[in-house]
Amino acid sequence: MLRPSTLLSPFRLGDLQLANRVVMAPMTRCRAEGHIPNELMARYYVQRSSAGLMVTEATQVSPLSIGYPNTPGIHSAEQVAGWRKVTQAVHDAGGRIFLQLWHVGRIAHPDWIGGELALAPSAIAAKGQTYTPKGMQPHAAPRALELAEIPGIVEQYRVGAANAKAAGFDGVEIHAANGYLIDQFLRDGTNRRSDSYGGSIEHRARFLLEVTEAVVGEWGARRVGVRLSPSGTFNDMSDSDPERTFTYAARALNAHPLAYLHIVEAGEGDLRHGGRTVPTKALRQAYEGVLMVNGAYTAARAEQVLAAKGADLVSFGSSFLANPDLPARFAAGAALNAPDTATFYGGGEKGYVDYPALPAAAGV
Repeated sequence: MLRPSTLLSPFRLGDLQLANRVVMAPMTRCRAEGHIPNELMARYYVQRSSAGLMVTEATQVSPLSIGYPNTPGIHSAEQVAGWRKVTQAVHDAGGRIFLQLWHVGRIAHPDWIGGELALAPSAIAAKGQTYTPKGMQPHAAPRALELAEIPGIVEQYRVGAANAKAAGFDGVEIHAANGYLIDQFLRDGTNRRSDSYGGSIEHRARFLLEVTEAVVGEWGARRVGVRLSPSGTFNDMSDSDPERTFTYAARALNAHPLAYLHIVEAGEGDLRHGGRTVPTKALRQAYEGVLMVNGAYTAARAEQVLAAKGADLVSFGSSFLANPDLPARFAAGAALNAPDTATFYGGGEKGYVDYPALPAAAGV
């Protein structure tokens, strides 16, 4: 029977005490009708509140940042009120929860944003198709942000961070991964600018660093995390030298004593689509603070990386989606529920809040 020790041990995250090192990764679930968090979402997060920390699904900082159906926002009073009900329920259950701040950039199809063109560092459309109100359609070409517009986008992140505080969150995570706006600025496959936000890695990283500074100004660094996907190809992403790009970004983030840096490691799909693996070890060496890793980890593999000091925290995605009591299952060495992929994105209770937990006697 597997009984992890380090994985289930308490962890001090800045000024927060976490019950364990099992983090629930951010996962888009598309249950926010009208882009407003609701009671069903509160139930979902409460069920998983035994995680040391939960990071919410990606949450829009702007009405022009909608890329998928029924994803929540954090830019209106109604959204703040909806999230406040979620955080209150989670805290009543003893949980800790960060909100993930998100701008999809070029992935926003015009049909989601009133017919306007998506915003991006450069006018380069992603290859492939995306979800729209009319079904799957090819990605539309975005509009390159004017230099004078960029401070306004940074301000949207700051306001989103302030709204997250008003909604009662314990902190925020900046979504700089998975081919969305910050990632689009970082990588030279999507950033062809020739001004102070493009060209050299120092210029391409500027947007990430300005967003981080703005969000830290609202929360203090120890309540802010950043998520990067150095090896990722999702949303048609590429970079000519990803190890150099992302080790630079990791070192630059040392300017702030952040809560953590969250690294999405290379997956099978990334390798299949030509992604170049950036070793987590290189990022561990570059970044001086708490490192969280994500990448189809099992309890045994998570225990190994923690024991080897390769990371401090491990986040779990689909396994937490299907197992609301994941830490208890790890402690008991119990079998895991299989995730229902057909219900990942949208629907109601099925595949969302109806996964069974262990009988109480089998828990921690």
